[in-house]
Amino acid sequence: MPEPVEPIPIAALQHWCYCPRQCLLIHAEQAFAENVHTLRGQAVHERVDQAGMDLRAGVRSARAVPLWCDRLGLVGKADVVEFSPAGTPYPVEYKHGRKGRAAKGLHDHLQLAAQALCLEEMTGQAVPLGAIYHASSHRRREVVISAELRVLVEHSVLAIRAALAAAMLPEPANDSRCRECSLIDLCQPAPLAARRAPASARRAAFPDG
Repeated sequence: MPEPVEPIPIAALQHWCYCPRQCLLIHAEQAFAENVHTLRGQAVHERVDQAGMDLRAGVRSARAVPLWCDRLGLVGKADVVEFSPAGTPYPVEYKHGRKGRAAKGLHDHLQLAAQALCLEEMTGQAVPLGAIYHASSHRRREVVISAELRVLVEHSVLAIRAALAAAMLPEPANDSRCRECSLIDLCQPAPLAARRAPASARRAAFPDG
């Protein structure tokens, strides 16, 4: 029998897609820091973090649903899963911000797709759709759980496992993503990039040196 693998949190896929260095800082080095974005996110999740069930117009809505996928070695929690009268699961991920202004980030879609794969394994039902709920505007954005997203989930899981096994932090992005990241002071992307720039210039000027 194959050796059991350490499960990867579903949230790690979102972190990896946004920035691999952020992912390893959080999930390998257990680093965490607050900023306005993380605090807003916590406020949005206050209600859905409380497990419970509602029934409206034949649709069951379950909050704080534990998730797992043995095939991929994923674990996590869905903010909300709605079950149609036929039993089809529909994951809903809560995010702060407005629908019109929020970036339609692939990292959020990847997290939702991972939830869908977990629900498919857990329930035996196909999960073709999910939604991102934007709390500030109280509106949803539906996401198709496409074949491309499913493949990206599997590739991301493999990439994260390889990075964790290598135990080396990826290079900092040092771009616009860093301004939004709560770990910018721990990551130090600009100083690290400045320190490496002279060495990169020397290698470019003297490739055989």
